[in-house]
Amino acid sequence: MQRDDVESALLRKGFQKNNTDHSYYQFFDKNGKKTIVNTKTSFGSKYKMLGSPLVAQMARQCKLTKAQFQQLVECTLSHENYEKILNDGGHI
Repeated sequence: MQRDDVESALLRKGFQKNNTDHSYYQFFDKNGKKTIVNTKTSFGSKYKMLGSPLVAQMARQCKLTKAQFQQLVECTLSHENYEKILNDGGHI
């Protein structure tokens, strides 16, 4: 998975970006409330392509299965459905 694709998908799905030593993404619900759901990406050029283990880790951080995370990035999982998954799982 391309890092740029993942980062832009996260921003479209309600995450907000904060750059420090990495790019941190914090999820905000539809009412703008900050949640506990977050993930990060690295700046380094060797991280332009995210391998399977890193994608799986990001999926866990986003409280999704790897398949659901793939749908999130491909935009087949909407912001509303993602928020429903988080609500149903008791994460928000």
